Amino acid sequence: MSSTPGSAPGIAIVTGAGSGVGRASALALIGAGWTVVLAGRRLDALEETAARAKGLSGQAAPISTDVADPASVAALFAETKRRFGRLDLLFNNAGVNAPGINLEDLTYEQWASVVAINLTGSFLCAQAAFRVMKDQSPRGGRIINNGSISAHAPRPNSAPYTATKHAITGLTKSLSLDGRKYDIACGQIDIGNAETEMASRMAKGVPQANGTIAVEPLMDVNHVGQTIVFMAGMPLASNVQFVTVMATKMPFVGRG
Repeated sequence: MSSTPGSAPGIAIVTGAGSGVGRASALALIGAGWTVVLAGRRLDALEETAARAKGLSGQAAPISTDVADPASVAALFAETKRRFGRLDLLFNNAGVNAPGINLEDLTYEQWASVVAINLTGSFLCAQAAFRVMKDQSPRGGRIINNGSISAHAPRPNSAPYTATKHAITGLTKSLSLDGRKYDIACGQIDIGNAETEMASRMAKGVPQANGTIAVEPLMDVNHVGQTIVFMAGMPLASNVQFVTVMATKMPFVGRG
């Protein structure tokens, strides 16, 4: 299957597609006509996403993948190219968090796990996407990284997650610069309080910077999917470099 990058739905990979933002974004892309390779560690969850995509205009292809494992990432991109011939979009979405405990109580293993998945995984997938996109015809494609509100400001007791999300911003800028010569565009979506399993605790009350516990508003995760479809549909001559989509009344803009 071939397409002209950026002009029409093509072939996409979405990591972390078995739940939350990844699932919502994959379904939105499929609904817009994209063929989406669903990547994630749990094949059963990926198959559930694919089942929900039945009847939509695009296609879903689940492939079990560990983004922190270079061999697994290489296999994902090789299989995508084998099946579909090209790659037009990568949504680097897979991510985890560490327990919300005091900094001094975090273990090395907890830190390293977040870095391996959130940061190294995004790098490995972006590197593999570059290798495919620069050599295909028509050349080029688009990479979207999931940054998070934490790419701008931390929550209490969130050093591993916040550090990786700040690093994703640096990765996004580097990919944007290094991708120019290959017609590869890269942008970042920063999401605040989308209603997913990971964010459900917001509705029960979460620690604030001033030491209090407060309930925070949530937004429909499908609005994230709509934003991904918009970013993905831009022609490669244009790029949404950074976009923030968040629950309107969450305590992000302001002081307190």
